[in-house]
Amino acid sequence: MNSPKILVIDDEAQIRKLLEITLQANDFIVKEAVNAKDGLMMAKNIMPDLILLDLGLPDESGHIVLKKLRDWFTKPIIILSVQSGEEDIIKALDNGANDYLVKPFRSGELLARLRSSLRGSLLSISGQHKITGDLEIDLNLRVVKKKNEVVKLTATEYDLLTLFVKNEGRVLTHQYLLREVWGPGYINQSQYLRVFIAQLRKKIETEPNQPEYILTESRVGYRFAAKDNL
Repeated sequence: MNSPKILVIDDEAQIRKLLEITLQANDFIVKEAVNAKDGLMMAKNIMPDLILLDLGLPDESGHIVLKKLRDWFTKPIIILSVQSGEEDIIKALDNGANDYLVKPFRSGELLARLRSSLRGSLLSISGQHKITGDLEIDLNLRVVKKKNEVVKLTATEYDLLTLFVKNEGRVLTHQYLLREVWGPGYINQSQYLRVFIAQLRKKIETEPNQPEYILTESRVGYRFAAKDNL
């Protein structure tokens, strides 16, 4: 298997060096850009498997760069930023970022988020069958099994789970989930989401109060985390 290619778009030399050392030591190929212009050009030229994007670039806002990338780039984008405000995080995730890490970050956490995003991007339209831990999800047959037993889901629960699986590893904001599952008129109805997340966890999690699959991202949203099947 070829090593995944990671494009780092960040103007901080220290951060780029840290990422280069960490990622290369874990068998990733690293390419670097120091500003928005070079980052956008390199993304088209090298077609990376994942982009690590800083929001505080010298020539253009990272939020604008993210929107430009999402016009055509379909692979994972993880934001690395000193901006830790809830508004910035939600804005980036709603604009298409898969994940968001606040600087300074731990190398172990970065690698875990990166691998999760890469793993999620492998669920292609032609292969909508997912086995993770004791959970089996077949999006073609619309069948969900837990420990080989069929799990009965309501239409809304199934739609919610499908959205999670198709965005495995990506943090989905409350507003995004409400808009996609219930419609634009429900983006402020967070109680709907809490109720259905609780119901879904009861059906697919071994310990609903300590979920392994549907993880809470505090104040922001939820993430579907798959387990490696060795």
